[in-house]
Amino acid sequence: MKNQYTRIGTVMSWLLAGLLIFGCNSTQKEAELFRGYDLNKPEKFNLPESLFEVSGITFDKGRNDTIYAIQDEDGKLFRLAWDVPKQLHTKFAKKGDYEDLAIVRDRAYVLKSNGTIFTFPMSEVYYEEPQGISEMKGLLPKGEYEGMYGDETTGELFVICKNCAGDNSKNSVSGYVLKAGPDSVITQTGGFAINVDQIKAITGKVARGFRPSGIAKNPVTREWYIISAVNQMVVVVDQQWNVKDAHHLNGNMFIQPEGVAFDKAGNLYISNEGDDLFSGNVLKFRKSGR
Repeated sequence: MKNQYTRIGTVMSWLLAGLLIFGCNSTQKEAELFRGYDLNKPEKFNLPESLFEVSGITFDKGRNDTIYAIQDEDGKLFRLAWDVPKQLHTKFAKKGDYEDLAIVRDRAYVLKSNGTIFTFPMSEVYYEEPQGISEMKGLLPKGEYEGMYGDETTGELFVICKNCAGDNSKNSVSGYVLKAGPDSVITQTGGFAINVDQIKAITGKVARGFRPSGIAKNPVTREWYIISAVNQMVVVVDQQWNVKDAHHLNGNMFIQPEGVAFDKAGNLYISNEGDDLFSGNVLKFRKSGR
């Protein structure tokens, strides 16, 4: 009887261990999904050399047949088809530090790092030198800006600070709401702030402060996705700008995440500048059906 009980105990131990392993693996598998996106399994588009320093990407009305992009040295707006390493472009300004772009109601908007915004009609993107360009200065307080999102429905532009004089990035990061009106007139209509303590509550210490490099709104959940190359992080906030989630990005995959966008189906795209070993790229993460 003793041997029989010993064998039963051994079998039960094996079964328990197996259940624990299975449970851990299941939990681990679930943890790989960040708000419905498997950030370990992207579709990758290696960009042409002209976009080695890609700094921003967007879509027109959420249509993913064309990726619109800029890089942070040339005043050019690029357009590409997915996984076709041939780009066409229009030159809207001289060399400078251009960080993000948005398309709203058939106009393109390009953000310079000092807060200046260039705008011109989308009908002009097919020409090497577009007409009807407006350069808007003094719309934003002095600072460094890298992230901008355009809302097609409201006609608003949302610009977030990377490093602004009025902020302490270890505590709070400011953003501004601009209204794009007729005749390319842009006015500031409001603002918002990200509470960095709410990020810390999820991820722990944010040693260098939170320094955003891109912002986009998920068309399905209406949540904001804010990425930071400095922090190697993506942060999700709700429509009241409260932090809901945060996730550290794998540095081997996300070389230097500078741009973020969604297509109308809710698929997530993150662009990365290149380095000594890798070209610039765009990573696509399909929205999970679960």
